[in-house]
Amino acid sequence: PALSDALDTMPFNRNIEIGRVALCNLKADKRYGKLLVIVDIIDQNRVLVDAPGVKRDVISLRRVAITDLKVDIERACDGAALEAAMKSADVAGKWAASAWGKKIARQDARANLTDFERFKVAVARTKRSALVKKALAA
Repeated sequence: PALSDALDTMPFNRNIEIGRVALCNLKADKRYGKLLVIVDIIDQNRVLVDAPGVKRDVISLRRVAITDLKVDIERACDGAALEAAMKSADVAGKWAASAWGKKIARQDARANLTDFERFKVAVARTKRSALVKKALAA
């Protein structure tokens, strides 16, 4: 088989590259849960990341999860160019529409429920369970 055929069927396509959007996934990090853009690659373990509202900084690749999203930027671009590129690529909208983004939003919503809201969810779950049991019994 030709090399181009092998490249077309590569199972992994979330490469570490300039413009790749990553999610900080280390709870101890002050950037936890934020979407960051890789602006430069320092070595095989560390990258320079930046995002609107986040200080440009070096971060270990162990602290980030690479997403499918990519922004078209130059290497080591300034903050204004990065913000414009993120806005034009609609990173926030694409992230909110993705299954991963929806899952994190759902987890945050559940974590921020009040006691009464948790009670209402439990009552609704009980009612739904009773309806399902009744439908299955019939």
